[in-house]
Amino acid sequence: MRKNNRIPLSPCLKRFKFFFDLLKKTTEDYLFFTDLQENIVMVSPNLVQDFELPSEVMEDFDANWAPLIHPEERGPYLASMRSIHTSQIFFEYAMEYRVKNRKGEYTWLRCRGRVGTDRDGKPSMFVGMMSRMAQRNQADEVTGLLNKYQFEHAVKRALAEYRATGEGGAIMVVGLDNFKIINETYNRLLGDQVLKRVSRLIANVLPPALTLFKLDGDEFGIIYPGAGEAEVNDIFASMQSALSRPQDIDGHQYFCTASSGTVFYPAAGKDYLVLHKHAEAAMDIAKREGKNRNVMFSKEEYNRWVRSISMRDSLWDSVENGCTGFSLFFQPQVSAVEQKLIGAEALLRWKNPKGRMVAPMEFIPILEETKLIIPVGKWIFEEAVKTCKRWRQVVPNFRVSINMSYEQVKDLSFKKFVAECLQRYDIPPEAIILELTESKIVADWSFVNKQFDEFRQQGLAIAMDDFGTGYSSLASLKYLSCDIVKIDREFVKKILENDFDRRLVKYVVALCHSIGIKCCIEGVEEEAEYELLTKECKADSIQGYLFGHPESVENFEEKFLQMEKN
Repeated sequence: MRKNNRIPLSPCLKRFKFFFDLLKKTTEDYLFFTDLQENIVMVSPNLVQDFELPSEVMEDFDANWAPLIHPEERGPYLASMRSIHTSQIFFEYAMEYRVKNRKGEYTWLRCRGRVGTDRDGKPSMFVGMMSRMAQRNQADEVTGLLNKYQFEHAVKRALAEYRATGEGGAIMVVGLDNFKIINETYNRLLGDQVLKRVSRLIANVLPPALTLFKLDGDEFGIIYPGAGEAEVNDIFASMQSALSRPQDIDGHQYFCTASSGTVFYPAAGKDYLVLHKHAEAAMDIAKREGKNRNVMFSKEEYNRWVRSISMRDSLWDSVENGCTGFSLFFQPQVSAVEQKLIGAEALLRWKNPKGRMVAPMEFIPILEETKLIIPVGKWIFEEAVKTCKRWRQVVPNFRVSINMSYEQVKDLSFKKFVAECLQRYDIPPEAIILELTESKIVADWSFVNKQFDEFRQQGLAIAMDDFGTGYSSLASLKYLSCDIVKIDREFVKKILENDFDRRLVKYVVALCHSIGIKCCIEGVEEEAEYELLTKECKADSIQGYLFGHPESVENFEEKFLQMEKN
């Protein structure tokens, strides 16, 4: 970099340097003062630091500055500068353009200046400031892509072109899957680097005429005039391919897929807000349906999505009103050999404000997404403990299994609540089994084990639910310290006709027994299944329709506890 004293200040710049030096200490904006007649410019040091400029004092500033300006704005910029040099009047100048910084990223600047003339009316000085565009900055600070405001302008231009030419097109909103986990596992600085890397991967597979926009959070936008389903599918397939391989940043490996929602204009709407809302809804549906997919907007899907949003609001109301509408049903568990009632699994049920029972697969994912499962989980635990206490008067060793979500594992206050609840109702901890659904374990095994070890130290038992249906089951059996493994119905339903399933269950039970873990088989519906699981596979306990469906507290007492009393 050349030193400032390499180029002497002109008499005009010398007169104002004292004031210029004072001003540059009072603002983060970029200041400039140009002697137009000598063609020498004086700039604030932050402009030199942030952009590839040789010095704070330069001859022919545009020779250094213009090459940094984005090609789309360079021509208008140079034309504007020529008008400043040739103008015969005092006027104000304002322009917005992109400039490449030292990192090689384009940043949008707003430049405002005023031209002063000498006694002869000729332009003599040009002074002003350049500032990064803040709230409506046209470039995203992290990725350098045009941001959501420019996306909105571009969609409106596309709609105007449709009205003029009759040609519609597609709008895609793309969101990264599980990006929050990257931020939580590492930090936001690495998260920003991932966003930058992913944005390049996606941009590189787009047709040259298309622009990738950065929207809020981890979302991106694409406008594709003239596109139909085939073109959209091709683009998304290219994205999937680009994101299919694990990436490495500073020694940290991550894997990040994307989900997309697509709307076609004008069919899905003729207004920006409507189209964006519909594309967001389609993307949300794609994530809920398993992620790493593109969903084309349809009114039927949208209506279902709206119902889901409505359900979310109703669940909030239920929780805020003391978990009204929630109830517990209990499914009996019996000892495999003696067929005696030994316990039950507590299962959450919910009636919406209209009194309709909603399927758990519909509302439980919403509880987990919104973290409402944390207060609801405490309500479940207390209700189950109260019920278990009453039923142990009939069956002294009765145990209740309570499902526990990963969100509750992360809620460190839950352990204290559990201990206080057991003490409040004077019930021994061995009466309670906490079940963690194996497919929900997506984080640090050592952390999960630490939490469950503390529960076990309190005297509670730990069960791994749905064994064999989610992430690698043998890996989870290796890493998760548990007392009971619950083998899923998926392995039971074909056990009479499939030799592989029968052997698999038999060997899993044997393996568990060899390391001191008991096995409960779920989903047993036929007598022949029960006979095989008991005599050949040596299961410890059974849960399934053969011995009872999930029942309300009242029905459970009438159907199962009355027999025990008798």
